[in-house]
Amino acid sequence: MKRTSTRLADGREILYYDTGDGAPRAFPDTRPLAASAAATRSEVRRDRLLGDHVVIASHRQGRTYHPPADACPLCPSTEGRASEIPAPHYEVAVFENRFPSLVGDTGRCEVICFTPDHLTSFAELDEERAALVLAAWSDRTAELSARGGIRQVYCFENRGAEIGVTLAHPHGQIYALPFVTPRTTRMLATVADHRARTGGNLFDEVLAAERAEGTRVVLETEQWTAFVPYAARWPYEVHLYPRHRVPDLPALGDAARAEFPRVYLELLRRFDRLFDRPEPTPYISAWHQAPTGEGREDFALHLELFTVRRTADKLKYLAGTESGMEAYMNDVRPEDAAARLREVASA
Repeated sequence: MKRTSTRLADGREILYYDTGDGAPRAFPDTRPLAASAAATRSEVRRDRLLGDHVVIASHRQGRTYHPPADACPLCPSTEGRASEIPAPHYEVAVFENRFPSLVGDTGRCEVICFTPDHLTSFAELDEERAALVLAAWSDRTAELSARGGIRQVYCFENRGAEIGVTLAHPHGQIYALPFVTPRTTRMLATVADHRARTGGNLFDEVLAAERAEGTRVVLETEQWTAFVPYAARWPYEVHLYPRHRVPDLPALGDAARAEFPRVYLELLRRFDRLFDRPEPTPYISAWHQAPTGEGREDFALHLELFTVRRTADKLKYLAGTESGMEAYMNDVRPEDAAARLREVASA
């Protein structure tokens, strides 16, 4: 993998990731941009009752919203139309978000573009490109985790207007957070309590139990296991675990890295075959990684993939119980969801 780092017109960093030596990537950004990122301010506030952190970033009200395809800021720049990516071609590109939720002392937000092709999706990438994306995720996690004040790195992809995506180009995001997210905090507390009571690792036991029981296992290889969790919150939700527990993406072994592209692409393609619709299935794909400090020894890296669609013509909205009280009500039995995801496997 080759990594090239350069700067955009307003001072933000952009990195290009290539499978080989690649073509030159250090193209100048010709846009007349002010130093907007440096002037941006965000604030992290703590909820005194819940203990959760909330980011206040009012400047994001003016971010780019559903531009036409010929004005996409994530496509390569062309003669007469400069975008966020100055190079006329790229494989994988990562740059600081122009409208970040976190900036400066509060953290960092990056955009990762999986392909220059506006009309494709991650599921349509080949294994070599998916492997390069994994390498970029790992590289960014390692670098951002080493920065002062960063407590957790979160790599994720939102896809589909139903999810709230405002840019249709295939891309994800990487957040370097100055706090441990509420979901991870709860996981760490549960895992620590289990360790204190039993001496065992709860992540290991959950994975072993799902593999032994089998009815919710969707896909299994020598290095990875994908299953619908016993208490799934979403109609179609899959958790993907490496068979050998590691705390984060940089810690993945070579064998797991080699197998990941095939496994992940298969899962995404199955999601696209879940419903009899011409449109791709909307989803959120979220990497759960250990914090940079405490709890790393017992945490298990895993990916959670879920869709808000529950049938071909119905969405799963977070209603009063979910949004108001965080008490989830699922309309699809996890065992049925797993069976359906096995049914739509590639031939």
